[in-house]
Amino acid sequence: MADLPEQTLNVTALSAFNDNYIWLIDNGTLAVVVDPGDTAVVITELQKRNLSLNAILLTHRHDDHTAGVSGLLSRYDVPVYGPKKDDIPGISHPVQEGDPLSLDALGLSLTILDVPGHTHGHIAYYARVRRWLFCGDMLFGAGCGRMFEGTPEIMVASLDKFAALPDETLVFAAHEYTLSNLKFALEIEPDNPDTLRRMQEDTAKRNRKQPTLPSTIGLEKKTNPFLRNREPSVLERLLFLGLIRDKNTVNAFAAMREWKNIYR
Repeated sequence: MADLPEQTLNVTALSAFNDNYIWLIDNGTLAVVVDPGDTAVVITELQKRNLSLNAILLTHRHDDHTAGVSGLLSRYDVPVYGPKKDDIPGISHPVQEGDPLSLDALGLSLTILDVPGHTHGHIAYYARVRRWLFCGDMLFGAGCGRMFEGTPEIMVASLDKFAALPDETLVFAAHEYTLSNLKFALEIEPDNPDTLRRMQEDTAKRNRKQPTLPSTIGLEKKTNPFLRNREPSVLERLLFLGLIRDKNTVNAFAAMREWKNIYR
């Protein structure tokens, strides 16, 4: 897929529900929204900034990411891209890994990544030139999604695709879970200086009512325990806690995910 002529693009976090982010990409005239769970939030932003909707991108089928699609389509005649393997009403362009996706009007070329685990058909959108990753509920700030429709092996393989991206890649995750995830990360690596520093910095952001996102792949690899399941410090800690019996890295991931499911 050829790279499109580069334009100046903005990415804005639109807050929805309790902790969702709908990501809006725009060039000052046209806009694309990622995972619009709430119609009103998107329309309010478009009208406030005099933007025209050009496309909708969906990562997976859960309602808090898709419920706004029908309302937007009632006002805007735009293509809806979404996972071929998730059954989502309103998708006009089902896509999967290997399919090209060029939003020519915004000069944005996207690579589709199949990242099952949270749902069977979950996908992510990676802008290779700009180093942007829209990862839905598969990767969060210092955390990852629950395994609703996957196994630990599947989840690890999906997260490994993210970890293989350049460190400077910006991570536009779909929920503001970072502080609670960092609290858990410090249970796994209580002396990790990068995690301690991130907790301080992101706490300050939230106190200023700012998003902690986007983060970067490089930061996630330093502080996110679910991307650090191969690190000796993580494996030793899980062994010490009696959560694993050997240094199998998939079992380490599974143990952390099961603990996080009940962690408060």
